[in-house]
Amino acid sequence: MRSFRHPASAMRTSLLCTVATVISLSTAATAADKTEKKAMSFHQLSANRLDGKPEKLSDFQGKVALVVNTASECGYTPQYKGLQSLHDSYKDKGVVVLGFPSNDFGGQEPGTSEQIAKFCELRFKVSFPMFEKVKTKGEGQSPVYAFLARDHGEPKWNFHKYVVGKDGQVKAAFPSSVTPDSPELKAAIDKALAEK
Repeated sequence: MRSFRHPASAMRTSLLCTVATVISLSTAATAADKTEKKAMSFHQLSANRLDGKPEKLSDFQGKVALVVNTASECGYTPQYKGLQSLHDSYKDKGVVVLGFPSNDFGGQEPGTSEQIAKFCELRFKVSFPMFEKVKTKGEGQSPVYAFLARDHGEPKWNFHKYVVGKDGQVKAAFPSSVTPDSPELKAAIDKALAEK
């Protein structure tokens, strides 16, 4: 004897199968997205310089980059001097300092790009690349800082430092209290320079 299935029941079964397939594909796509993000390199990103011109961070491929979130009205602001000194000492060895102003901590970078550029030039004679103000954490976080923070955490304050290797991967991160002339920071830079 043949069993009879009501059309609504058959439709429900078909719908459930379709939903299960969509969920399965969605989960697979999410896993693929996460894998793709993990494979990402610093050199695949770009950011605007203080003058508004876009810069591909691939321009720094083959160099070690020290990436720092800066601020003009912070107790750590004098670190600009040490960052410039480090840049001068290491630039011929293949190291570049990259400054990313941020107003995330205590509202200590309220200025416009033009004001920031003027401040850096007049007060500290900064010649290393400086970029437009970015969000280093939370909603609206810049892609650069989303990448940097992925495995090494978000900055806790201004002048947090990330050492990015020649391969575009973050090698080390240091809090604001670690100064540009500290032995531990220089050791991390030297180690990144020694890597192929």
